[in-house]
Amino acid sequence: MPYSYDTENIFAKILRGEIPNDTVLDTEHSLAFNDIRPQAPIHVLVIPKGAYVSYDDFASNASDAEILDYTRAIAKVCEMKGVAADGFRMISNAGAHGVQEVPHLHVHILGGRGLGRMLERG
Repeated sequence: MPYSYDTENIFAKILRGEIPNDTVLDTEHSLAFNDIRPQAPIHVLVIPKGAYVSYDDFASNASDAEILDYTRAIAKVCEMKGVAADGFRMISNAGAHGVQEVPHLHVHILGGRGLGRMLERG
């Protein structure tokens, strides 16, 4: 696991209701909300409600119900935002090399325009 879980991270505070968010979808185990600094016309963050640092932490330690809910929440957001037809990018950063800024698992769903290459060569 790249980082240990910090209960004071911004997503933990959002889940506790200490920081407002622009909710897109709220399920039993997941929360999706519009990013406050969108990098594309559609930019939604999807987070599990449990204290998981990264996807590998989540996949190893979450319950089957949490994994199913989170996966279906991501699909539902894509459906709700209409990005499946033209395509979208789903990004989850992990650890220092992945440039993870918040030590709480989150997936970025970006769409609404062409997004270019995933990584530049070099």
